[in-house]
Amino acid sequence: MKKYIGLSIIALSMGLTSCNDWLDKLPDNRMELQTVDDVKGLLVSAYPDRHPAYLLEMYSDNTDECIGPDWSEADRFQRQAYHWEDITETGDDESPQMLWNSHYRAIASANAAIDFIEASGDQAKFSEQLGEALMCRAYAMFQLSTIFCNAYNPATAAQEKGLPYPTHPETVVGQVYERGTLEDLYSQIDEDIQKALPLLGSSYDKPKFHFTPDAGNAFAARFYLYKGDFDKAIQYASKALGATPAAKARDWDYYASLNANRQVRPEAYVNANEKTNMFLQTVYSEWGAVIYGGYQYGDQYAHSYRISYDEDICSIGPWGQASDRTLFKNSVWYNPVCADLFHGKIPYEFEYIDLQAGIGYAHSEFSVFNIETLLLERAEAYALSGELQLAVNDYNTLLSVYMRSPKKYTLTQLVTFYKNLAYYQPKEPTVKKRFEAPVYQIDEDGSDQESLLQAIIHMRRIMTVHEGFRMQDVKRYGIVIYRRQTDSDNVITGVTDTMTAKDPRRAIQLPQDVITAGLEGNDRVTVADKGEERFSDASYFFE
Repeated sequence: MKKYIGLSIIALSMGLTSCNDWLDKLPDNRMELQTVDDVKGLLVSAYPDRHPAYLLEMYSDNTDECIGPDWSEADRFQRQAYHWEDITETGDDESPQMLWNSHYRAIASANAAIDFIEASGDQAKFSEQLGEALMCRAYAMFQLSTIFCNAYNPATAAQEKGLPYPTHPETVVGQVYERGTLEDLYSQIDEDIQKALPLLGSSYDKPKFHFTPDAGNAFAARFYLYKGDFDKAIQYASKALGATPAAKARDWDYYASLNANRQVRPEAYVNANEKTNMFLQTVYSEWGAVIYGGYQYGDQYAHSYRISYDEDICSIGPWGQASDRTLFKNSVWYNPVCADLFHGKIPYEFEYIDLQAGIGYAHSEFSVFNIETLLLERAEAYALSGELQLAVNDYNTLLSVYMRSPKKYTLTQLVTFYKNLAYYQPKEPTVKKRFEAPVYQIDEDGSDQESLLQAIIHMRRIMTVHEGFRMQDVKRYGIVIYRRQTDSDNVITGVTDTMTAKDPRRAIQLPQDVITAGLEGNDRVTVADKGEERFSDASYFFE
């Protein structure tokens, strides 16, 4: 079932090597810009055509290794991602190589548009396009940072590795770039966002696929949350959510009425007419096929029964057992012959270019910014800034649209439930995982703040399963990941590896050709360094 994507693999090394002829690939060398429509046309390519969800879900604690007679890996890429290896596969749509190429290719388009507008002498005429180009550049760089960098910590960002942030099209063959620091990277993203926001407009034929004011504010809210600037995160989230966010939420009753098989629900989830969707991204991706394409495809590494029932979409919460079909409007799909359980939200379509040979392009689409996710992001920002009741209000707003029989919870009820839960152990799992090394200042374990954050992060894990968000919470809160094996009876049979809060593998390794060309790679430990220092719980044996 392996798909062969018939696109040129651009070994993008940011001009670090002249053999890639990257100058020949630049958009401004393909088209002559003159009019507003010309720039609009160019900016279609300023949005990345790859998304990291598949890679990040394999990397995170949303995946177990499921051992069964009929369960096998999808391919080497899937295996390498699950085992946190430096990925050598380059042709898979969600490989580090493809993600790197796609995002820097989008940045090149944005830079071409920005340079043209700034040189035009009539920036007012192109103001909306300038705002879109700046926001596209910021978004692509932010996405790359969530893959290839550590989480932003104000105390250490000046010492952490960033990424090259090109601001102009290349004019010199062999131009050398440096990574700079994570602080530099975030400062540049911040600057682009602030320049872009007042310029954004909505004059698009298909606005849900562009950075409109709502999409821009939602992106700004996420960026400032990750940066630790909670006041700004709340400010921009509130602009996008409006006074009555529940009125803009997904029509969960309609969604629940749809057939759970195949593509019906996924297509509805990313429907551009759905009010909740503020920004949609169409991409090349096999992720939808791995989740629920063919039975048992890629099931060796899956969102397992044990994760589903012990930790997320079927787990227990203050509201009861999420697997109870009378509780939430979003039901869980499960077939006993498969290792994975899932929500229908990632569409999959295959475009054949040679029907007889069975080759072509795998396509998907993501709801990158929506009301439900933004509500939880604002709730988190409120909780981190000490406004616990406001965080509870947002939590309850989400439940008011997501529960079949909505309930409102008090701060005391949420705190009591999560405070009384035991912390997760790999063979005694719960929904509550310890914040070992958070990048934020958080009150002690069992405090009202910590317990409420557990509630918010638990709900986000349910709401955003399959979308790649979980790895960001793992990184930002210093959550330890254990690699477990389960069998066909859903018994946890082994713990084979761990990724501690300080493990350098949390920042995924840069593509090998980029490192070979001279850009510094991410830190790694040698095999000899692995062991007690990384795996502190001596009660578990590595088979």
